[in-house]
Amino acid sequence: MKLPVIRHIQRNNSTAQIENCIEVLESYSEYSRITEEEMDIIGELITNLCGAVEVHKMIEDGMPERDAANAFAQKVLGSIDR
Repeated sequence: MKLPVIRHIQRNNSTAQIENCIEVLESYSEYSRITEEEMDIIGELITNLCGAVEVHKMIEDGMPERDAANAFAQKVLGSIDR
């Protein structure tokens, strides 16, 4: 997860665009000849895209952009610590 990447994606794309990209990457990940390295990269991309969608939703619910990004980062870090 890279917060600057998530912010960039969120600022420059609609939720629909991001969700379409996630669908394409998920479909690509099902291809049988993908290497582990490619899967790691796809996983990182999907994580950042999902983060951008969540930040979008928090902003739509009235949270300031900076607070939404930080709240998402804390949520992810909190789940790692468990």
